[in-house]
Amino acid sequence: MTESLAENELFDVVIVGGGVNGTGIAMDAAGRGLKVLLCEMNDLASATSSNSSKLIHGGLRYLEHYEFRLVRKALAERESLMGNAPHIMWPMRFRLPHRPHLRPAWMIRTGLFLYDHLARRELLPGSRSIEFTTDDPLKPEINRGFEYSDGWVDDARLVVLTARKASTLGATILTRTRCSRAERQADYWLVDLDDRLAGRGHRIRAKAVVNATGPWVSRLFSDAMHTPPPRQIRMVKGSHIVVPRLNRGTEAYILQNEDERIVFVIPYEEHFSLIGTTDVDYQDDPSKATISDEEIQYLLAIVNQYFRRQLTARDIVWSYSGVRPLIEEDGKDAKAVSRDYSFEVDEPKGKAPLISVFGGKITTYRRLAEAATNRLCQYFPRSSKPWTRHAVLPGGNFTSQEDLATSLRHRYPWLPDAFARRLVRTYGTLAFKVIGDSNSFEDLGPCFAADLTAREVDYLVENEWARSAEDILWRRTKQGLFATPEQVRGLEKYLKTQLTRLIPA
Repeated sequence: MTESLAENELFDVVIVGGGVNGTGIAMDAAGRGLKVLLCEMNDLASATSSNSSKLIHGGLRYLEHYEFRLVRKALAERESLMGNAPHIMWPMRFRLPHRPHLRPAWMIRTGLFLYDHLARRELLPGSRSIEFTTDDPLKPEINRGFEYSDGWVDDARLVVLTARKASTLGATILTRTRCSRAERQADYWLVDLDDRLAGRGHRIRAKAVVNATGPWVSRLFSDAMHTPPPRQIRMVKGSHIVVPRLNRGTEAYILQNEDERIVFVIPYEEHFSLIGTTDVDYQDDPSKATISDEEIQYLLAIVNQYFRRQLTARDIVWSYSGVRPLIEEDGKDAKAVSRDYSFEVDEPKGKAPLISVFGGKITTYRRLAEAATNRLCQYFPRSSKPWTRHAVLPGGNFTSQEDLATSLRHRYPWLPDAFARRLVRTYGTLAFKVIGDSNSFEDLGPCFAADLTAREVDYLVENEWARSAEDILWRRTKQGLFATPEQVRGLEKYLKTQLTRLIPA
């Protein structure tokens, strides 16, 4: 995807930041008729938004911190989001082993009752008590627990598909493009953009600016606007590890720990389990966050308290860390800081407004975007009304992954079953566009890792702003889990030639 800009082109809104909040606002605003530009200094979802626990959830543990409003808001969003993107989101049952010395059963039952009833449920079944058997992967002394519903999301693909929806509605999406300066004039902003791939700059104008840069939200004020930020954020690092599959089936586990935190063990990419997260205060560059040895040992120790199969650091296939930009609250431990969001609106009389987004969590991104766009639309009286609650994301126009995979295999009978399933949960109905008129696996071109072929790589470059091997292997797909260093180099070499061909200067 390529975008061209006219010098001094005037936009209604310029959004800085290509994470889930920025792309959500871009999609909502474009759908209301605003002329939108979004710039992201790296790849879409390259920081916090691709490094979450990958859950659409209300936040059961937030009830202990009396965040009923946040939990209610998140619970109300779960089914709406899963209905809009059934290829990258789906329901999941969570099992909570009971350890009486950590939390009494009455407390857990009360929390689950609230979780079941704080918001309306239509698709997700309620909670229940369960008994574990020898077929379960837990230690034999753990024989009782509880089960409840939440949802799974491919977080990076959520961002990319939201950006693609925004693009189809007319938004200009610029990746690898840094906002180097934003200077307020009388009734518009003068914005300088640096295209890091092409090595050139653009100057545009905007009637409003949205700062949705996540962990960089406070820094953008000093770096690009040369003014002090209205507030600071608290950066908290959350780390995850991926290991060979611990989960027996599609169930996930939520494990209690002595420090009152919880750790998830989630089925991941058919062959693995995802374990996380940690909560560690962080001060450095958010883009350089990595897991520490202490975090690794912390996660392993908790899992080994519960599971029969004992893990060591040698079992770790992959790890990642993300920095959550949380609203600063004095005196609170990192695990207790609110995951809610707020806006700071700077609107000097007669001058162009600035809206800055602080905090937030992936489950409430649509509501955050709607609230921010509602605020923006006060400056654009001809804009239309909110519309995203039932907005299907690209590829999400189907009801059953199983039925769609069957249709895909019927159209392409040579597709291996595992490949068809991956295409469905990555692209939904757009999988037919990825495969196109191919009549055999060989028609898809060279294979770079597992079942990642040149045909899919070209699709991602042309349609989803993918520019590097990392973009493709870890954010657009998860085929990096299977790629050798030699295969990564082969993909990088292929991309150098394809980018020249597909994206002319």
